[in-house]
Amino acid sequence: MWLQKLSILNFKNYTTAELGLLPTVNVFAGNNGAGKTNLLDAIHYLSICKSYFNPIDSQHIRWGEDFFMIQGIFEKNLEQETVSCGFKRAQKKQFKRNKKEYQRLADHIGLFPLVMISPNDVNSITHGSENRRAFIDNAISQTDSIYLNELISYNRCLTNRNSLLRQLATTGKYDATLLEICDHQLVASGEKIVEKRKAFMERFVVLFYSHYQHLTEGTEEVQLVYDSLLLTHDFASLLTQHFDRDRLMERTTIGIHKDDLLLNIQGMPLKKFASQGQQKSFLIALKLAQYTFLAQQKGFKPLLLLDDIFEKLDDKRIQRLMEIVSSQGFGQLCITDTNPSRMKKIFNDIQAEARIFDIEKGEVKNVT
Repeated sequence: MWLQKLSILNFKNYTTAELGLLPTVNVFAGNNGAGKTNLLDAIHYLSICKSYFNPIDSQHIRWGEDFFMIQGIFEKNLEQETVSCGFKRAQKKQFKRNKKEYQRLADHIGLFPLVMISPNDVNSITHGSENRRAFIDNAISQTDSIYLNELISYNRCLTNRNSLLRQLATTGKYDATLLEICDHQLVASGEKIVEKRKAFMERFVVLFYSHYQHLTEGTEEVQLVYDSLLLTHDFASLLTQHFDRDRLMERTTIGIHKDDLLLNIQGMPLKKFASQGQQKSFLIALKLAQYTFLAQQKGFKPLLLLDDIFEKLDDKRIQRLMEIVSSQGFGQLCITDTNPSRMKKIFNDIQAEARIFDIEKGEVKNVT
């Protein structure tokens, strides 16, 4: 599977653009603020139905315009498929595949799998557990529609339960029957989710260790551990035991929405004891492992988007990374960089076919 053509209209800083892509390597080169990352985000929209950086669709409309459109033509199973996303202010987002509009955006997730690596991803290491859970959910959801549906159901039940807890704090009253129903649904979905996360991690850690060792040539020892109370405790019992605390906090304080990934290097927490280069190597290995997992589960290669990832990496690690992602084990790659000469040299040195787009102020100026 690969993206043959990308067309955008009134998206971010682009009035209009149309790009013909290679099935191998595509480089968007230009100064900071030129619009390189916006092209990657448009591709992300076509795969995941939303921006990688900002979930508010209206904020991606070009200044002074009322709508944006993104369209991509993919080749998948030797056939062409057209995917389009349109959004107009104060209206519902329209998402279509081969001119047929989806009733549920969730039905599109996983059809055109994608992995993106961005500087913002360092938050997965340095910030709270929400980013790390989102990473797990993204990987599994693109391969398992049942998991995605359970996740949607769990979050809906969690919202309802939290509303009941706030009502209890405000009025001193609540619907005990409704709370019991919420708890039952929360447990049903939560137990399924934790089992799927556990099974995923058992496969994923092997892929992660392999990519990290390859990227760093085996010079560092790292650990990746899935952490959830539900692995060792009964969820229903936990909800009962924590009800008084939930009532005081006005929110559900226990459940799969508190799960985490423990990231360590040399037996110590990564975010405290790793250099910026080590953190970035860890992050890249996570994403490459996600890529390999998706490829194994889907039976074809996902898209790989690399956004300005060379900062904090030494030349040796950059070379190793480019050798990895341009090898036969990977499919289409789209990458941004401020230095087109560096990109040309890297891909010439490793004899990988690449197309370089020169981007300037929201326009594609040149293609080589």
